[in-house]
Amino acid sequence: MPVEPTTARPAGPRISLSCCSTEDGGCASTANPARRSAKCSGEGDASVGAHAGHEHVHDHSHGDGDGHDHSALPGWARIGAGLLAATGAELLHLLGPDTWPWHTGGMLLAAVAILLAGLGVYQSGVRSLVRGQLGISALMAVAVTGAFAIGQWPEAAMVMALYALAERIEEGAVGRARHAIGALLALSPDQAEVQGADGQWRSVPATDVALGDTVRIRPGGRVPLDGSVTRGTSAVDESSVTGESLAVDKALGDALFAGTLNAHAELEMRVTAASGHTTLDRIIRAVEDAQATRAPTQRLVDRFAAVYTPAVFAIAVLVAVVAPLLLGWAWLDAIYRALVLLVIACPCALVLSTPVTVVSGLAAAARRGILIKGGAWLEQARGIRAVAFDKTGTITTGRPVLVGQSAFGSDAAHDVALALARRSDHPVSQAIALGLGPQQGALPEVIDFTAQAGRGVEGWVGGERWTLGNRRWMRELGLWTETVEAAAAEHEAQGRSVTFLAERGAVRALFAVADTLRPQAIAAVAELRALGITPIMLTGDHGAAAQTAARAAGIDEVQADLLPEHKQGAIAALQKLHGMTAMAGDGINDAPALAQADIGFAMGAAGTDVAMETADVVIMNDDLRRVAETVRLSRRTHQVLVQNIALALGIKLLFLALALAGQATMWMAVFADMGASLLVVANGLRMLRAEPAQGQGAH
Repeated sequence: MPVEPTTARPAGPRISLSCCSTEDGGCASTANPARRSAKCSGEGDASVGAHAGHEHVHDHSHGDGDGHDHSALPGWARIGAGLLAATGAELLHLLGPDTWPWHTGGMLLAAVAILLAGLGVYQSGVRSLVRGQLGISALMAVAVTGAFAIGQWPEAAMVMALYALAERIEEGAVGRARHAIGALLALSPDQAEVQGADGQWRSVPATDVALGDTVRIRPGGRVPLDGSVTRGTSAVDESSVTGESLAVDKALGDALFAGTLNAHAELEMRVTAASGHTTLDRIIRAVEDAQATRAPTQRLVDRFAAVYTPAVFAIAVLVAVVAPLLLGWAWLDAIYRALVLLVIACPCALVLSTPVTVVSGLAAAARRGILIKGGAWLEQARGIRAVAFDKTGTITTGRPVLVGQSAFGSDAAHDVALALARRSDHPVSQAIALGLGPQQGALPEVIDFTAQAGRGVEGWVGGERWTLGNRRWMRELGLWTETVEAAAAEHEAQGRSVTFLAERGAVRALFAVADTLRPQAIAAVAELRALGITPIMLTGDHGAAAQTAARAAGIDEVQADLLPEHKQGAIAALQKLHGMTAMAGDGINDAPALAQADIGFAMGAAGTDVAMETADVVIMNDDLRRVAETVRLSRRTHQVLVQNIALALGIKLLFLALALAGQATMWMAVFADMGASLLVVANGLRMLRAEPAQGQGAH
């Protein structure tokens, strides 16, 4: 593992795949202490294998565990020297006469090989035996001691040297999964350029920057903290936060996230989140929490391993003691077979089969802006049978857009409506202003502008009183006619909100505003259907708008006019009807439904604390296709888990049978054990290369 950074603001979290086995049951922090401090125990243990009966520790800080510790392993040079010494011992045993100088020289070479390659492992194994813990180090200590005792010193030396070599190779492979997320999130710069009270720019530690400070980001530089643009325009690569491959244009008032990359031009921003509270920091915490939650398959494997290793140890004792008495085996042959059985019995591959795969899956998801808040959700998402979508802000953008307009005999209607709409801060007026503009030339002046709550706005333009308002106000003013009714009905049937412009006792124009579909909504629904998942819409909006949006997205089942508590009840009903049901919403007003659902997806959660807290899966951008991608990733993860467990158990059973039949040697046992471990690790690491969703680029 890498050395802990010493800077005030570390580059990223220290992601651990295992929990150290300290005497007090605590754990080394799963993240850099400047970021986060944590202890893991019980079900919250983020371990690859700190389990009863077996420990497969990958933390470098402790060597007194109930198994082995990579800090006990020597460097490559000592392993190489140990292998040479072990090979020399084997050659002397095979080729030299069984006389004093040759025999003693071979034993000395074997002892040197063990000292060079496996002294730390041997010492750790003895300590484990003293405590009654049967980890791999304990098994290796028993096997090596027993082999020496029965005169098989060349094999004892080769076993320990090969074991050390295999462990080093395995450590490097597991390190890829351990560092995958850490490397992805090690993006936030340690320094920030801050403008002082005198107007001068100074480079200061990012941890010292306060809320409201003005920070400058140069072209090609990374944003040090969350903030909003106060000066400049540029394109920013936000793939580290949202998983979006295309750069996003940023201008005055737009949000910036820590760790994102400024592509083209200099930007200045006002800091809105200090160090430790940025969106990137919350992502890191979410990933850490995800790794500290064991998936169901991992818990099952843990329980199996806790029984498996002591059981095999008991079988080995029976082979060594009972077989000579009942089956007539030679004592030395029986003891040798028992020692081979112990080496094969280590459940390294079985215990490694699940967490490496799960962590790799979590890393693959995080690279695409999908934060899965636990291995359990990654594994269970494959069982989703229905997904309930909120409408506003999920299926649709949540921002009203001008989608239609009609004029009734007034050439000035466009300019007057634009002038009035620009003076209002109502979302509908802003949508009209955005849809009508930009205006070529000067707009007419608005005098005595006023706003009527629940009705609209009005003002004098060009000596005439103009009104921009809703249906209610038009009726109150006596301006509602059959012509206006017919024109409005066409839009209202599609769920659009209609605003009217009136002057001199008549309606001069109407403007239809609607919340439009997200660009990927149709593809997202189609992908879910292809996976055999039923999409449903649950919304508090009125029926016409809901039906229009649902039809456009390809959703058949719609429940409209629902309050938040009604959505929760609807989710419960869907669970009874379909089985496992997910909910996708904005993480704020959909909180009850997200909590009720088997898995909750929070959409568009970049910078939103509430979404991070309420949902089980957080989609950091607004791409609805990530829901289907999560299901696909979950199904692939499950396939790899099944493959790994089958590989681990299959190889073990084969070599156990060979050992009992006397056809397996100790060095073959080591190759079988470590070969299986490397196979499941390599297979699990394939998750890091998981293909992105259809139509999306890899990041």
